[in-house]
Amino acid sequence: MPDTSLEKIKSDTCSEKNHDLSLVKLTRNGLLLFMFPCGKSPPVVNILFDIVQSLDSQRSTLPRWCNRIFPIQGTCVLDEKELPSIVSKLVNEFMIDNRNKLGQPVKFAVGYNKRGIEECEMKNTKGNNNDNSSALMHRNTCFSVVAAIVKDIVPNSVVDLKHPEFAVLIELLPISGIPGGLSVGGVSVLPKELFRTKPRLTVKSLVVDTKAKDGKTSE
Repeated sequence: MPDTSLEKIKSDTCSEKNHDLSLVKLTRNGLLLFMFPCGKSPPVVNILFDIVQSLDSQRSTLPRWCNRIFPIQGTCVLDEKELPSIVSKLVNEFMIDNRNKLGQPVKFAVGYNKRGIEECEMKNTKGNNNDNSSALMHRNTCFSVVAAIVKDIVPNSVVDLKHPEFAVLIELLPISGIPGGLSVGGVSVLPKELFRTKPRLTVKSLVVDTKAKDGKTSE
């Protein structure tokens, strides 16, 4: 990627040796993206699993300012060249750790969220008459690419949107400073304990959704 893209952000993160975490500027309010320094790759999924278990068992108090944590295991430019590589790596790792825990056939789902990207597109459109919409990976294309990779790695797998045993989640990251026409995504492969399927596939919330309890849903 160009020096002003994600590689530049990673390079800046590497240079901040005095910090355990770096805050990356995003273009939407309400979202925070933290990056670990180069050379540090903590098990973010395991960390989230411990947090969820602690909250469910009431060993920890519910967070006041954090509704949901998306544990990014890898990032890439969202296109048909780079996405397969990172998805293949993460699905292989997940299957090595969980193959004996899964049923037959293996049920999975794919989630694709571009929260915050619409705002970026609107801002870019005001000062740019060029149409970059084609550069943003279409949702159906993303689903097809990811599903094909999973089925190639796990031949006895099927898509099940109601009761998946694991999910491949892709979150488009509205990172400030990314050149027009490029879209960067965070990718994770999560066990069923860390996501929900209704009203749509997403990472499990850390707080109690009172509206959902009353028969309503909120995001």
